[in-house]
Amino acid sequence: MKIALAQINPTVGNFTANIEKIVAASRRAAAQGARLTVFSELAICGYPTADFLEKPSFLARCQQAVGELAEATSQMSTAVLAGVALAAAPETGKPAVNAAVLLDGGRLLLEQHKRLLPFYDVFDEQRYFAPSKPQKVVELDGTRLAITICEDAWNDKDFWPRRLYSIDPIEELMRQQPVLHINLSSSPFWHGKRALRREMLAAIARRDGVPVLMSNQVGGNDSLIFDGSSLALNAQGELIAQAASFREDLVIVEPFCAPAIPVPEDNATEAAYRALVLGTRDYVLKCGFRKVLVGLSGGIDSALVATVAKDALGAENVLAVGMPSAYSSAGSIDDSRQLAANLGIRYEVIGIGGLFDGYIGALEPLFAGAKADTTEENIQSRIRGGLLMALSNKFSALVLTTGNKSEMAVGYCTLYGDMVGALAVIGDLVKTRVYAVCRWLNREVEVIPRAILDKPPSAELRPDQKDTDSLPPYEVLDPILEAYVERYETPESIAQANGFPLELVHQVVALVERSEYKRQQAAPVLKVTSKSFGMGRRFPIAVKVEV
Repeated sequence: MKIALAQINPTVGNFTANIEKIVAASRRAAAQGARLTVFSELAICGYPTADFLEKPSFLARCQQAVGELAEATSQMSTAVLAGVALAAAPETGKPAVNAAVLLDGGRLLLEQHKRLLPFYDVFDEQRYFAPSKPQKVVELDGTRLAITICEDAWNDKDFWPRRLYSIDPIEELMRQQPVLHINLSSSPFWHGKRALRREMLAAIARRDGVPVLMSNQVGGNDSLIFDGSSLALNAQGELIAQAASFREDLVIVEPFCAPAIPVPEDNATEAAYRALVLGTRDYVLKCGFRKVLVGLSGGIDSALVATVAKDALGAENVLAVGMPSAYSSAGSIDDSRQLAANLGIRYEVIGIGGLFDGYIGALEPLFAGAKADTTEENIQSRIRGGLLMALSNKFSALVLTTGNKSEMAVGYCTLYGDMVGALAVIGDLVKTRVYAVCRWLNREVEVIPRAILDKPPSAELRPDQKDTDSLPPYEVLDPILEAYVERYETPESIAQANGFPLELVHQVVALVERSEYKRQQAAPVLKVTSKSFGMGRRFPIAVKVEV
């Protein structure tokens, strides 16, 4: 039996376009002899659907879409297996079920519901979905298939040191003696996830002695990025088919006789960059825009964001704006011009010296007798934010913020200033990873001007300012932040593991805790690590933490 793994990029709620993608991919699969075409979890309605699942009208449209898909594929030689949300039985107390439907010749052969509903990090499926009752194997042309949906395959007691659920749906299905396991996933990307996913599914294939196929969603939806990377493994856990990462793809595999293939190399830095490009493109286009604005400071962060924007949307859709003040170096303007020329993007300069003087003049009666401090520095940043938003309104272009994860973590950013914008493109990259990605970009041709990479980081809001005036060097700061923010390690363990003074670690931790109010007003952050700021990290603002 030939089976097609069809990874598509759906949009939440765009049923017509999603069905068109499913039908088109099914048609291509049928032309290549596939008897079954497998799509991702919730492919019909898009994922994540969030509170749309509480709307009866949305669930009714889901049910209608299943009928439309059955009709559209009724004359095809391939059966279609796709995910969709459907209304739950009233007695469950939940609005919906997370379902997989198997359609063949216009008939519904199976409606399988997801049993394990994740409620951690970015997932809150227990809020919406009723869990399935015991699941059943289905036959297609006499071939017994075990169908699981994403998390149902993530509870193997032999793989995980600590399981999250007391049951394993695959064990139940294997008692019914299927010969093939097919998993529909919408598994978001983060650093290391592709290898972990493959190793976990390979362990299941070896344990159960049957091939495992997984079709994963691809594309960006708000903060989440789905890498695709759909795959097929034989009964020995060897890779026999691999779809592309970070783009739509269709792969045909014969799971019972396909030879093993090499595991693709995984360059973590390249993967992070490709994820950011995909996430930026989809966020802008799915929100109904085509153009973006980037404030170019001459620093490395804005340089990387501008490069991502150009690769995501094309040079013609990116406007870079330099907004120098009296403290901006001539080199920063020159470096920005060179970057814009390298990228082929439009670059304009708006001097803010006069605007800043006007602000100070207006505030002078109230500021009389007060020393200049960060207030005046922040005014410059807020002027720039206001100018970018004016351009955004006038030209229907989204502003991309340029702050990195290190800055967001410790609050080294200005509300209503450099935090202004629609999307925090590199908000999940600590500063040292920003440098690593830029060095990767320059591996063959100098995209990021060397001067930008070499200069000491500076906000340029006062004479001779350096980031190290306010923060530890990023080579020290970033390991502390990654340990505390992403892995929830204690200050004591961080200090001991890295050889840092405990007092320094406590100072950094205090900055993190004190800056929560800023992060909760920030633009959505594209997630590329296991723990990003945003929907997957939830802390109160009004706290006094003793750590």
